[in-house]
Amino acid sequence: MTNSVQAERLQRRFELWDRDGDGRIDRSDWDEEAQRILRAFDTAPSSDRGAAVLTAYLGMWDYLAGHAGIEEGGSINLDQFRELAGNQVLARGAEGFDKVLRPTISSIVGLCDTDGDGQVDPKEFRSWIRAIGSPEETAETAFAAIDADGDGKLTVEELVQAVHKYHTGELDVALL
Repeated sequence: MTNSVQAERLQRRFELWDRDGDGRIDRSDWDEEAQRILRAFDTAPSSDRGAAVLTAYLGMWDYLAGHAGIEEGGSINLDQFRELAGNQVLARGAEGFDKVLRPTISSIVGLCDTDGDGQVDPKEFRSWIRAIGSPEETAETAFAAIDADGDGKLTVEELVQAVHKYHTGELDVALL
């Protein structure tokens, strides 16, 4: 069960995946988004970093589809997605976000972490924001809101928490 903020944000997420506007999403929609992010970072899908992103994105679909009993080639509509994401991610709190979203967040950190320190600095974060199609001018404000310890770097944990806070309505920064 989701509240109105969660339902609205899940709808927004669904609409981003449903690029053709047919009211259904499937595994190819997850693949398409991962490919778009890889293109934004000029990263080959066959590279280690590219493969990690593809594996994480498609793993999200496979996990959710498996829990919904969706067979290969199947799809879901908005109501099914809300229920599925609500039950498998939101209702499970940190455990749900860790299981379903942490691998994707970690893989995107791997893409934009150009200095190899395992964290995202403001310049790297701007690349992330650009890659997901959010306005770049929001990057600085978003970074400050997410940087919980104020050290000028974002950890995977801070980013997972930011996605969680986005879906609970505590933060207005969509990272996925």
